[in-house]
Amino acid sequence: MSEIILMSDARVAAIPVEECGEPLADVSAVLLVDDRKKDTGAELHLRRGVLDRLLAAEALLPDGLRLLFVEGYRPPALQRRYFEDYGDELCGAHPDWPADRIRSAASRYVSPPEIAPHSAGAAVDLTLADADGRELDLGTPMNANPEESEGACYTGADNITAEARAHRAVLGKALGAVGLVNYPTEWWHWSYGDRYWALATGAPAALYGPKDLDPS
Repeated sequence: MSEIILMSDARVAAIPVEECGEPLADVSAVLLVDDRKKDTGAELHLRRGVLDRLLAAEALLPDGLRLLFVEGYRPPALQRRYFEDYGDELCGAHPDWPADRIRSAASRYVSPPEIAPHSAGAAVDLTLADADGRELDLGTPMNANPEESEGACYTGADNITAEARAHRAVLGKALGAVGLVNYPTEWWHWSYGDRYWALATGAPAALYGPKDLDPS
């Protein structure tokens, strides 16, 4: 098994950002959207280049399958709250763990806010659906954490069914073909243009940094 680099790794934070200024775009008119994360509407946005790649990926899927979009952009303040809340949960479960171990463990499931791909509009949480919009089985509920899923949320987990593994492979093949990279502790999380993508692909810099959603 190849090394899993976590979001908290210093190599991720060391990647420079050369912000390209690309706007955030609303995905709801062009992708099948699940409403489980419906909040302010901010989550329905992605950088235009990421959305274009998702549309290209969907065209590569076998007949009868569609991408099911769940969450894209996440405001920096919300990302910080998610990270801190999960860190507090881990602290409660492991009061003997030092702060650096809590941060590392938390980053398996929630990105540290200063480098989070979601807050750059560069990351998407998504899965597969059939032609009627029914979600397929990819092994765990989306956003299952490592503790509650016994590690089955890891993309390469072997404690899932053959069918779920095949569905993950179909999703990964399409998204990888258009340049997105997966965060290997979360089968549903894919990104393009962020620091983690740059590290994974050898790009000299990220294209997208944390961004506030233009209210217009």
